[in-house]
Amino acid sequence: MNIETVFLKATDGVSLTGVLYKTNKNTKKVMIAVHGMATGCIRKRYEAIAKKIGENNIDLLVFNNRGHGIVNNIKRKNKVNAELAGSAYEEITECYEDISGAINYVLSKGYTDIYLMGHSLGTIKIIYFYNKMLKENKELKSNIKAVILLSLVDLPLLIKFYLRDKYQDTINFAKKMKNENKEMLLLQNESFMYPLSVKNFLRYSIENDDIDFARFSDEKYEFREINKIKVPLFMRWGNSKELIIQKAEDLCEFLKTKINNPNLDIGYIDGANHNYKNKEKELAEEIASFLEKQ
Repeated sequence: MNIETVFLKATDGVSLTGVLYKTNKNTKKVMIAVHGMATGCIRKRYEAIAKKIGENNIDLLVFNNRGHGIVNNIKRKNKVNAELAGSAYEEITECYEDISGAINYVLSKGYTDIYLMGHSLGTIKIIYFYNKMLKENKELKSNIKAVILLSLVDLPLLIKFYLRDKYQDTINFAKKMKNENKEMLLLQNESFMYPLSVKNFLRYSIENDDIDFARFSDEKYEFREINKIKVPLFMRWGNSKELIIQKAEDLCEFLKTKINNPNLDIGYIDGANHNYKNKEKELAEEIASFLEKQ
């Protein structure tokens, strides 16, 4: 397996970097991985997946989207000044520009069959991208052969659960800062697992109608955005220190009644946490097995 550094651009001109794990054979198949909050493209999990799917002649592109790390700078085309990004500041719906840029990159390299994989916040980005693609770029649909969602998270509920009795006070404080034009203020760590700006705290907790795809505690919700994904769909969680309030087995059984995909492969990895630490090999094997059937 060869490993190459990658320099690509989002469709709004933002420069992005990544790593391309290449098999030693000429292949038209590639997986694009979208990382989660406050992290990036270098993870043991991705290397394990790359090695395993490489046995099936599938390459893997993992790239740092504009939300990598907690704080970074981005610069758009035709803009003079850089802007704050990273997980504390990014606008999540701009994932469409990032993922589109990654897809354009792999298409320019001769790949034709694309598998989209997201982890944690990256799963929300994948779902958002796919739904917007169906409206704005339907010609890409034929290139997307499967979607893989690892540890899809109900972010608004997670924030509420994390803050517990401090939730409403934090919401009120964030609203006050917004009214005072202080949306870029960085909230203290105790507002969430990672530092968030006032803007993103409100975005994820209450101003989220367009990205609230994982309402695991709402029995009436029909998961319409996920159900628009008609290609084979793979979903996994861990069952140890996972960022869900339900038992993993109960969540999987619930979602089986809600997701109407004939090629749904849903389950959990026993003993895995949210990041699949020490379970990378098992995760990689299950993903590879899923892809072999497609």
